[in-house]
Amino acid sequence: MRFGIIFANTGPWADPEKAVGFARAAEAAGFESIWTVEHVVVPAGYRSTYPYDPSGRMPGADDAAIPDPLVWLAFVASATTRLRLGTGVLILPQRNPVVLAKELSTLDHLSGGRCLLGVGIGWLEEEFDAIGVPFAERAARTDDAVGALRALWSQDRASYDGRFSRFRDCIVRPRPVTGTIPVHIGGHSPAAARRAGRLGDGFFPAVAGHRRLAGLFDTARAAAEAGGRDPDALELTTGGDGAVGERALDEVGALAELGVDRVVVPAFVFWRDPEALARYGEQVIARS
Repeated sequence: MRFGIIFANTGPWADPEKAVGFARAAEAAGFESIWTVEHVVVPAGYRSTYPYDPSGRMPGADDAAIPDPLVWLAFVASATTRLRLGTGVLILPQRNPVVLAKELSTLDHLSGGRCLLGVGIGWLEEEFDAIGVPFAERAARTDDAVGALRALWSQDRASYDGRFSRFRDCIVRPRPVTGTIPVHIGGHSPAAARRAGRLGDGFFPAVAGHRRLAGLFDTARAAAEAGGRDPDALELTTGGDGAVGERALDEVGALAELGVDRVVVPAFVFWRDPEALARYGEQVIARS
């Protein structure tokens, strides 16, 4: 089992010195990866429903700092050597995939091949309005962008003819270390599970009960098989508060039985206790 930390670029770790200390401590504790979240802007008083909390609101204040995920990851990459650098998630339809391909391949090259791209379609309609991207097109734009990214990373002179991205004989240098960057599809809906099976190297659903997770995993594997892909090659990542505390080992074991490859825990559980990362490494990571 591999372990990651999500929401790594929030709270106290928006501060540069604390971000570096946190990343180094996570690496020393045995965490395999850290995962950043993204909002370019948070429109004050937004009316869209945050889908991962019963309140319908994001945790924290609307004006809380959320550093750009790729810039933050590049900053802590230079202070670490093994920790993998993930976006969990980057809102893909809001990004130009040609520019993004260059940014990600540069990060992967400079970090020695440590980049993991987690993507989602987004939920905050007011943010899409501010950026100028049609909210209703976000799923189709996501599918199209994944194809464009993979073409730019894998082809010497990349060409792609999609609905939203079209280019011919484009060269991107530097290339990712392995010739590509793993794409993990985020989301907790059946549509996200199908997208992961069709397009993803991994599936990263939000926190859900074990029965629901099992159903989502089955949906993703079935979509992979229907598309002629190997369902067993799909890397599964999930986690949450249940993987922390006295019953953490039981939760990790139960997730392993579901086929989970990576457990992620929320960064905020480590905010107020600087020794908590090391304890988690000793009590959970080392014993799993």
